[in-house]
This record gives sequence, structure tokens and C-alpha cells, in this order.
Amino acid sequence: MSPEAGTRTAPAASAAAERLSVVTLEQFLAKLPPELTVLHDGGNSSGLLRWVEPSELEDPTPYLLDGEFLLTAGLPFVGDAGDAARVDAYVGRLVKARVGALGFGLEPYFNAVPDAVVEACVRHNLTLVEVPRTVPFAAIGLEFSQLLESENAKVFRHLADTNRQLMRAVLSARPEHELLAALVQRVPVWAMLVGADGRVRARAGSGVEAAALQPLLGRLLGGSGPRVEMDTFNVPGSALVFGHPLRSTRDANLGALVLGTDAPLTPAQNSVVSSAVGLLELLVRQRTSGSLAPSQLATSLLLHPDSLASGGARHINGLRDLLAQSTSSTRSSPLRIVQGIRVGQAGRTAESPVRELLQWRRLFDTKLVELTDYGFAAITRLKVDDALLADVEKLGWRLVIGDASELTDLSSAYQRVTALRQRVQTTGKSARVGEVAWTVSGLLGQEAGTMLAGRLLEPLLSQDSERRTAHLSVLRAWLGENGNWDATAKALGLHRNSVRRQINAVAELLDTDLNQAQVRAELWIALQYVDELPAGPD
Repeated sequence: MSPEAGTRTAPAASAAAERLSVVTLEQFLAKLPPELTVLHDGGNSSGLLRWVEPSELEDPTPYLLDGEFLLTAGLPFVGDAGDAARVDAYVGRLVKARVGALGFGLEPYFNAVPDAVVEACVRHNLTLVEVPRTVPFAAIGLEFSQLLESENAKVFRHLADTNRQLMRAVLSARPEHELLAALVQRVPVWAMLVGADGRVRARAGSGVEAAALQPLLGRLLGGSGPRVEMDTFNVPGSALVFGHPLRSTRDANLGALVLGTDAPLTPAQNSVVSSAVGLLELLVRQRTSGSLAPSQLATSLLLHPDSLASGGARHINGLRDLLAQSTSSTRSSPLRIVQGIRVGQAGRTAESPVRELLQWRRLFDTKLVELTDYGFAAITRLKVDDALLADVEKLGWRLVIGDASELTDLSSAYQRVTALRQRVQTTGKSARVGEVAWTVSGLLGQEAGTMLAGRLLEPLLSQDSERRTAHLSVLRAWLGENGNWDATAKALGLHRNSVRRQINAVAELLDTDLNQAQVRAELWIALQYVDELPAGPD
């Protein structure tokens, strides 16, 4: 092992100055018109080009960037400037400035590339291209910009696809392992995730063993601030090993991501690594802070059950912070109670219930989930939109979705959700607390209401059509007038004695005492659903 001492700053700053994609000299020459002739190949066909720059200055190097394709019509070599010594000095300056290639345009100054220029390019090993007068410099520059734009578009598509893969990994059951696997699939590296205690938490690909990385890990876990620590190892795939520290919001050590490769990464690959570092940092922050929050919240509420009612503002705000960490939200975010009810064959699998618990925690982005006899209950910051509801229903579940609530109102919100659970179990349809009419008939639901009507009023409904209609009409009017004979008779246009006879007949058919308030209430509710029942015998 031959470690390379020293700490380097994160490559983000230098990478930001580079293009997401660059064009190689080989790619560029392949796109140029066939009339161009390579007079000398400097062996740098895989070299990266930044731009195409025409210049007739005797010394253009102060105005050039690394890797430019310089174009000249030969003005710097006219007259005495064309002697071998001055031409050699000119080409030497270009090589020192890391010019990618020299394009020499024919006419108006020269009909052929001067021998002194060819010899100097061969001597300094600078790629030399002859440009005929039929190919303007502007066309060469345009071809380069189009090629660069095309390559950048490919890189953007690749980055978008990679980021989607990284996000899917984060949402998996083993996010750290899946994230490293996705990273090494997209970037030619091996990867190791190390915790704050120095232990390996996840790894993808083969490279240097953890024991050999201790000096590097010591610098990563012992320093402060964002940075990159680098070493080199005489191990395949590890010529360049670099590590990123994972930090908390208060700059505490949470672990490190170590990567190994044999060649420097491209700017696009560094962008993928930066995304992976950011996602891993969020995961370890959530594990170290959010995972501790539920136990603190439960302890506080169990030991001080009246704290929500009697606690001071500081204590309540502390509970709000713990609740926010447990639900991946902020203190000000409203929360919802969600109850899940099994329907049909849905239910616990033969596997450990832990898998089911993790499934609901992932879907609702919360750590506050409990498994119950009817299914599960969760506290979430999510609104539970139609898309999420559809995903859950595809699994064979139905939901009761609560309304937005604050910490101090969660108990009442739970009662409102629980009140609708029987309705969902009966109807097999999910319900939202905010969309339900809070009346007896509204809470009962159509299916349960029609069942009630069919059972209580069955003796009346089984009569012929004329008698059924007459008895239901009299019973509805009489109950609506609170049992007042005269008011009922007036409403129906009948004699009060006729109303009395029909009500007595109804009471006899139903075999019940209509003077009891509970009986009247149940019959009144049942009458609201009579129209939903199928027609009786004609």
C-alpha cells in the first residue's frame, strides 16, 4: 500500500466549472468533413476538447483554456515569423498550454501547411489538422457545439435515469445496501458504507479491505466539514480511493462513504456520487435522529399521560419536534390518523409481521405504525392522495383517512376515524373523515342502512304494493309529526281515526311498541333507506 498523504477539498467545486460532458478529439474529427486531413497524430485521440477557438495572435495561449482546438489561417507564420525557431517556440507554447490540436487553414496566406509547422508539431507531438479553403472555420465551430450539445443531452438523460434508480433504492426495505448496489452499477467504483463507530454497514463490489482503510477512515471520521480524503492502493480497482464524510446538520460524524476506482471519474460520474452521498447522509441522519424520536415520544407520553393537557409551551413544542421527526415532517405540518382494514384474503402473511410493519412505514413515510386486530393504524404527514390510496387498495386493503390534526387533537382525530371503521368494514369502500356527513345516516352508510331497513321493516315490505305503500307513507308521516294524530291526519288528508287504525296495524305487523322512543328512532332511520331496497311483490 502506498497512501497518498493529504486532504483534498470536495471535487464539487472543480467539477462545477467543468461541463457535464466533453467531446474527445477522436469524436470531433470523426464528425468533421472528410476534406480535412490529419498531418500528424499526437496520440491524444481520447483527449477531451473544451472548445474550438480561432486565433491569429502570435501568442494566443493567455486566452486559451486546457483542451482547446486552435484554428489559425497561418498569419503568425507570415514572413520572418515563419523561420523554424519561431515556429518551434509557437508550437511549444501551445503544448505547454495543453492545446488539444492545431487546425491550419489553407489560403489566403498559404497553399499548403509550411514544413516548419509540420516538423514542430511532430517534434512536440501536437496533433496537426489541415483545413482546406472549402471548409470555413465557422462550420468547424458549429459542428463542435452541436456535438457537445448532443453529448450533454445524453448525459442529462443518463443522470435522470440514474437518479430515479437511486431514489427507488432509498425507498426499498434495505436502502443503504440497494443504494450502494445502484451506485456501483452506474459508476465504475466499489463502495463501502462505514458507520460512525468505524464498522462496515454495507458494501458493493470488491476492493480494499476495511482494515487497510483505517488511516483514511481516521481522517474522515476525525475531521470536520464537507471534504474528500484520498489514498492510493496497489490493489485492482483501487488505484484511487476517496472517501466522503457523512455529517449531521450540526457537523457531527455519522459515518463515511468510501469509493475505489482505477481511473479518475468524469464530471457526470462525480455528479452521481454527489447524489448518492446526499441520499446516504439523509438516511443516516434519519436513522440517528428520527429513529430515536419515537421512543422518546412514547416514554414522555407514557410517564406523563396528562402532559398534553397540562404541559407548558416548551414541553408541548418538544413533543411536537419528536412527533415531526417520527413522521418525517416539520413541527408545523398537520398530521393524519389512518386506519387500514383487511378486505377479503388480504392480511398477515406467513412471514414475520415486521415485514408488514415496514411496508406501512414506507408507504406512509412514518415510524408511528401499529398492527391491530383489524389491520393497522398509522400517524402520517401525508395527505394520502388518490394515487397512494389506489396502491393500498390494490394490496386488498381499505382505509379510513382522518382529517388534518394537531398534536393536541390526535386523540379526538383517532375517535373520528374509529367511528367510520365499521362503515368501511361493512361497505368494503375506503372513507375520508372530511367527506362524510356527521349524522347517524351519514355514519351508518348506504349498505348498512339498507340492511337495517330490510330487517326492521320486513313485515311491511313483504305486503302487496298498495298496502306496503300506504303503511310506509302513514308510518313516515306519523313519525315525522312526532306521533301527533291530528297533525298526521292533516298532512295525509285522512281522518285521525283512519291514521290511528293504520298505525295500530303497522305496530301489530312489526310486533313492536311504537310508544318507545328508541323504537321510533330506529324506524325513522330505517325509513331513510327504504327507497334503496328492491321492490316487493306486486
